[in-house]
Amino acid sequence: MILDTLTADPVSALVAWQLVAPASALVAIGLPSLLGRPLSERATTRLVAAAFSSCFIAALAVLVVLANRGFAAQIVHLGRLFEVGHHSATIDLVADGLSVPYVCFSTGLCGLVNAFAGKYLHREPGFTRFFILLALFGTGMNLMVLSGSIDVLFAGWEFLGVSSALLIGFFHERRNAVDAALRAFITYRVCDVGLFGASVVIHRATGTGDFATLFTGTWPHATCLVPGPTAVAVTLLIVFAALGKSAQVPFSGWLPRAMEGPTPSSAIFYGALSIHAGAYVLLRCESLLDAAPLTAWLLVLIGVGTALHASAVGSVQTDLKSMLAYASMTQAGIILAEIGLGFRVLPLVHVVSHAIFRSLQILRSPSAMHDRHALAAALGGHPGQSSWSLVRLLPRGLSRHLYHLALERGFEETVVSRLVVRPLLAVLTAADRLERRWIATLGRDDRRRPDANGGMP
Repeated sequence: MILDTLTADPVSALVAWQLVAPASALVAIGLPSLLGRPLSERATTRLVAAAFSSCFIAALAVLVVLANRGFAAQIVHLGRLFEVGHHSATIDLVADGLSVPYVCFSTGLCGLVNAFAGKYLHREPGFTRFFILLALFGTGMNLMVLSGSIDVLFAGWEFLGVSSALLIGFFHERRNAVDAALRAFITYRVCDVGLFGASVVIHRATGTGDFATLFTGTWPHATCLVPGPTAVAVTLLIVFAALGKSAQVPFSGWLPRAMEGPTPSSAIFYGALSIHAGAYVLLRCESLLDAAPLTAWLLVLIGVGTALHASAVGSVQTDLKSMLAYASMTQAGIILAEIGLGFRVLPLVHVVSHAIFRSLQILRSPSAMHDRHALAAALGGHPGQSSWSLVRLLPRGLSRHLYHLALERGFEETVVSRLVVRPLLAVLTAADRLERRWIATLGRDDRRRPDANGGMP
């Protein structure tokens, strides 16, 4: 049935290829590695390059067709996950004015990073592992972007989280990299509860996870189909999930630590695609935000607050990758604020332009540091400050306090540790202690219980 549908409609086949190509590259690279016969570096990079290049060309073809059709959404039905009573979950892909442009630039950036990483990681012991994770990320990214239901979106969202955490800890022989990966993984797991909760609310309200039951119409002019309270509940949970993936306050501590990973993964994840995953989901559910003004204004508040926090903290960083991490956090906050204010096309353009610009900055960061040192050597010393700052207009005492606040990263991690992490650990420790006592009590009762012959064991 699926093959008949894809064969009858070439556009549907091109949309489905966005998942088939990177998944095929993942299998083609991963299976020989599992068998102890990994492919050569050249074969690995060429397979991944072929996958992303073909995805990019297919996405461009779909974009041209959709433009001729007025960007009317096209649904590609690939099957059904389950159907129990009046609840069901389908595997649907959606090609429209939001998903197809996003797939174009995401696959293009993945192809660019693949070309860069092939030389950057030459003879690295984890060379094949990096490209396996890159193919996994590309599969998850396209799955999330093209998803036609909250269930499919959640699957792609988890692929992003797993591949991201594993690439942060890519250099697992370094303790800092492992700690940073664990920090990001825990943050993702905590905030992913929001997306899972949104899925439960949607299924409870509509009986299915399909977006077609939540809103109708052509993006960005869709109409909400669910009551206001349901829209508020769903959007609040999605915003909570987006805060972790987009490194917004108070979940922003993992992002500068994520730069422990290789430079190519830093560019594709935290400068370009992964950090904007939350913004994409909010753009997909834009009609729900229109029906939930409370959530929209909360999103504006969080976005503006994060932008101010990240711009202040980033201005005092002493290493280039941390500066770029906070710069990405600033732009992500501004994008979320734009979405909360009701803009739709502007945030999409902002996401695409910022992703391309920031990823190129991060890819060039090692060369930029080399050029900076060469310039300092040629001048016989540090070249000095290159730009004028508004902080110079502030009183000296206030600027000193602001500088100290920025060095401490706004005391964000201290506040979260004292008010959230420590109390939660105390509760979990107490629960563990009670569980152990209960198990010990049950064990003593079992030992005192008579056996089948009436005697004590």
